[in-house]
Amino acid sequence: MSDPQEASTASSPPQRRRPTIYDIAERLSLNPSTVSRALNKPGRINSETEARVRAVAQELGFRVNRAARALPTGTTGTYGLILPDITNPVHFALIRGVEEVTRSRGFTLTISESEGSAATEKEAITSLQNAVDGLLVVASRLAPEVLVELAAITPIVASNSASDALPSVIPDIAPGLEQAILHLKELGHRSIAYLGLSGADASQINRGKWDLLFDLATAQGLSIVEIPITAPTVDGGAESLRRIVASGTTAVFAYNDLVAHGVLRAARTANVRVPDDFSLIGFDDIFSAELAVPALTTLRVPLREIGSTAMSILLDPASNRTPSQQTLPIEFIVRESTSSAPSR
Repeated sequence: MSDPQEASTASSPPQRRRPTIYDIAERLSLNPSTVSRALNKPGRINSETEARVRAVAQELGFRVNRAARALPTGTTGTYGLILPDITNPVHFALIRGVEEVTRSRGFTLTISESEGSAATEKEAITSLQNAVDGLLVVASRLAPEVLVELAAITPIVASNSASDALPSVIPDIAPGLEQAILHLKELGHRSIAYLGLSGADASQINRGKWDLLFDLATAQGLSIVEIPITAPTVDGGAESLRRIVASGTTAVFAYNDLVAHGVLRAARTANVRVPDDFSLIGFDDIFSAELAVPALTTLRVPLREIGSTAMSILLDPASNRTPSQQTLPIEFIVRESTSSAPSR
C-alpha cells in the first residue's frame, strides 16, 4: 500500500522555475545587460529591441523583482501619485492617464490622498519619499517653496498647479474662460458671480480662475463678485444658493462641477429655476455633467492627457528635475444650464 504523502507528492505538478533575464537574453541572442536596460530603464535602448524584450518577457511570464532591483540601482520602480480628494470624479480620468503610462513602462503606482490639507499632503510626500522614485502631486496645497525643498530629495512633478522651479503640467484655462464670458455677454448677462474657495483653503488653480475671470469680465464691461464656498464639494455648492440669490447676479461660475451639482440640487429644493433665474457654468466636465438636470454647461479639462503627460515627465530622468511648464487647452461645452439673462 502506497504512502498517501508519496501519492500526493507524485500527483503534484512540478514546480516551474521563475524566468530570469538570462532566459530572455538567450531566447533573443542578446547580452543580459541589454535585457536589463530594456526592462528597468525604458528608453535607454533601441525601441524595436525594447519591444522584442518586453514581448518575450511577457511570453515567459517574467516579472521584475522590485526589491532586488533596488539594491544595486538605488531605485524601486515605484512612483507615487498624491491627490487632494480621491473621491472626486474629476480625478478618475487623470488617474487613468497616469496609470496607463506607468504600466506601459513596467513600473508600479501607489496613490495617496491629502484630503485637501497642506499638512497632510506634506506628510504623505515625506512618508513616501524613501519608497518611490518620484512623485506626481495634483493641485498641491503646499507653498511652492515647500514643494521645491521636498523635490530636492525625490523628483516631484506638479499637475494642476504651476511652479517656476519644478516641472508642471496645467490646463490652459484662458481661452475657455474667455469663450464662456463672451457666451454669457451674448446672452445678455451683465452681472456674474464666482463660487470659489478663499483664504488659506484656496488652491493655486482656484486663485488663477478668479483672477482671470475678474480680468475677462471687467474687460467686457461686466460686473463680477466672488462668493466664498466652504468646500469644493456638492454640499459646498448647495450651501451657496442663498448668497447667489441675494447677490442678484444672473450668471454663476462654479469652482468645479461638483459645486455646480450642489447648486442645482439646492435650487430644485428651493424652487429656484436654472437657467431661468440664473445661468450656471461648471468646470472639469466630469461624467455626470451631461446627466444633470438641466445638463451642465461647463469647461472640459483634458484630464487624462494631463495625467499621462505629467507621468511621462516624471519617468524621464532628463526632465523630472528640470523646471518646465506644459499647458493643455480646455474646451467650453454649452449645454442646458445657460440661457438668456432674466429681466430684473
